[in-house]
Amino acid sequence: MTTAPDPAAPDAPDGSGATTPKGRRTERALLDAARTVFAEKGYLTAKISDIASAAGRSTGSFYNYYDSKQQLLEALLGDFAAQVLDETRRNLTPDPAVNVEQAVRAYWSSYRDYLPEMIGAFQLSMTDPQFAQWWRHRRSEGISAVLAVFRSAEATGVRIGLDKYLFASAIVSMLESFCWTWFVTGGDEAVERSATSDSAPDEESAIMTLTEIWRRGLINPAENDAPPPNP
Repeated sequence: MTTAPDPAAPDAPDGSGATTPKGRRTERALLDAARTVFAEKGYLTAKISDIASAAGRSTGSFYNYYDSKQQLLEALLGDFAAQVLDETRRNLTPDPAVNVEQAVRAYWSSYRDYLPEMIGAFQLSMTDPQFAQWWRHRRSEGISAVLAVFRSAEATGVRIGLDKYLFASAIVSMLESFCWTWFVTGGDEAVERSATSDSAPDEESAIMTLTEIWRRGLINPAENDAPPPNP
């Protein structure tokens, strides 16, 4: 007995990803649907059938593109990392102080945009060592974005008196932890108690605080007022 092909399936499903316009449209629909379902239900409780239904596709067609829900999450986290890196590089200017602010804004807005995926990544990394290693590897893209800012600063004569890779790791860790604290856990009570209003610090204040910490570490007056080393 013959069966009609699934209209949502790629023309040549070989496990290498969508290779036709129709296949790419279906894959994009699944990614967009996953973002909606993760936002509504959370990654851990979302089901593949929920995602397929939201995409207007059959559950069977899902497996033409992804082996698991985790693989789909990894694809979305790849989109997050690419967005941060692309926005940071696209907005580079000759002014290192401006570049720091633009990089912080890129990370902040991307984290907010991909918040359900970031929560899913945190949850999964606590229970799956293999995923935790994968996420650790992808984190290197954030390091690359910070290093791009460092290079732009060095091009203007700024001397970075720290190990650049450790410095970049510290910056990424600060951004990750701060965003998690304020986007996910509700912020710090001590900050809220000290505020003049009942609300948490506004977004602009948060961005500029992160920016100023990074700037002060990058453009260190003591380091950059000193005479340059002998060649």
